Amino acid sequence: MTDVTYEVRDRVMHVLLDGEDTLNSLTPTTVEQLDAMIDAAEADLSLRAVVIRGAGRKAFCVGMDITFLESCFGDPDGVFVPFITSYHATLKRIEALGIPVIAQVDGLARAGGFELILACDIVIAADDAKVGDVHVSFGVPSGGGASARAAHKLGDQRAKALMLTPTWLNGPQMVEWGLALQSHPYEELDAAVASFVGSMVGQSRPAMAITKRLINGVRTYGVDGALDHEIVLFTKFAHDEHAGEGFRAFVEKRDPYWGDADVDTYR
Repeated sequence: MTDVTYEVRDRVMHVLLDGEDTLNSLTPTTVEQLDAMIDAAEADLSLRAVVIRGAGRKAFCVGMDITFLESCFGDPDGVFVPFITSYHATLKRIEALGIPVIAQVDGLARAGGFELILACDIVIAADDAKVGDVHVSFGVPSGGGASARAAHKLGDQRAKALMLTPTWLNGPQMVEWGLALQSHPYEELDAAVASFVGSMVGQSRPAMAITKRLINGVRTYGVDGALDHEIVLFTKFAHDEHAGEGFRAFVEKRDPYWGDADVDTYR
């Protein structure tokens, strides 16, 4: 079984899908623990980022646990659909989290693991990562949001190519297709993620939350609606006690102090 563990270091929550023996596969307990992790991240106002990775060298996450999947097909209404519904909700919570979520992808990621990657804001992968959807290869459609998120992130044709065929992408190909931001040799992956995330820890929490939600909002509202949403959120931000801190710090030639603001009001 895959447990979800986490620890906070230097304003970053490091999340581990800890199920190396099952290639970090998903069960209802795993999803419940992911939800608990999100609860903790929402409550910790010092956080500036979350990093999710899988235990071991073989996999990031291979999707649903094979033993659990057997019970799903045996009872679609009682087991399968409730699980997929809860996973949908958890992935939407990851997207809505007020701080960036980074997937550190090493090894194999497929099906539900692929869907988890799509819900994260930034993906940084090992060069030898192996990522694909493969739902159709097993005779089922995606159930965890891949159809919508892949089309949005990759474009219509690449999403169909990845989801309708047994296509696998390595790290450099993930970057080429727009699925990952960076790809690095495995030996350099930890340092690359640490460097990227380190650039976020000194940022304004409200400014990051608003920016993330505005970018995500284009898919929901369309361009015109997103422009209106930007004015709404900017107006809220303008009344924040730290709104002018960056300007004041620049004029006074000092480092800004952003504080640990609650960003749930910026929606």
